[in-house]
Amino acid sequence: MTWLFLLNLPNLILHRSLSELPMTSLTAAEKILSIDIGGSRIKGTILDINGNMLRDYERIKTPSPANPQSVMAAIIELTKNFEPYSKVSVGFPGYLRNGIVFTAPNLGTDYWKNFNLKDELGKILNKPVRLLNDADMQGLGIASGKGLEMVVTLGTGFGTALLMDGNLLPHFEIAHHPVSKERDYDEYIGEKAFQDVGTERWNKRMRKVIEILKTVFNYDRLYISGGNSKKINFKTDDNILLVANIDGIKGGAKLWQKENLYSV
Repeated sequence: MTWLFLLNLPNLILHRSLSELPMTSLTAAEKILSIDIGGSRIKGTILDINGNMLRDYERIKTPSPANPQSVMAAIIELTKNFEPYSKVSVGFPGYLRNGIVFTAPNLGTDYWKNFNLKDELGKILNKPVRLLNDADMQGLGIASGKGLEMVVTLGTGFGTALLMDGNLLPHFEIAHHPVSKERDYDEYIGEKAFQDVGTERWNKRMRKVIEILKTVFNYDRLYISGGNSKKINFKTDDNILLVANIDGIKGGAKLWQKENLYSV
């Protein structure tokens, strides 16, 4: 019932047509630094306002320990030779609200809880920053904008995003909902699980997970992204699309295309 309620909130701003919302003051010449913070790597590129990549992705290993100070230092190192940019978009692997981190399970929640990443990164980069859960940012870039769409990312953990007609629904950490008596989704199909059980058993688990998602969400389309998406070896339904991480890159630009519609 909770999901049905959320999907039918008539006045929720995330359901409003994009055409009804004011544009930002972006100019055609502006460039956006787009950062994807992952459990194993931090990636960055420069986008134009339409989400086109102006340089290849650069990557750096996620530091250990992955606390705020070391991660921000890694971002500085990663982007030190990037061309000038005017705005910053960040995809973060956890739950955020108003720029503050609540959870960061694959980086260390104890390090990150209550950390104001938006403000602190903005101070260091001296640019305005918007940030989203990393799967939500992928979803913005990938979804077609028609109907109820779900995006999942298969990497260190299991990321999810839900969109209705191209607009993000509130974020839920589905990765930490139990999928069995002993494991949540992260533990069941994350990278560690893949290494522990191997390709065939992991694919059997993925079949089970997809059936659960299909039953619970009744999505119009499901997009499967992330580094481990290419390890799926079974035929999926026609409304399930396997996509590459790079397909979601436009999400970093869409964060800035409307007046703070998505940044949380």
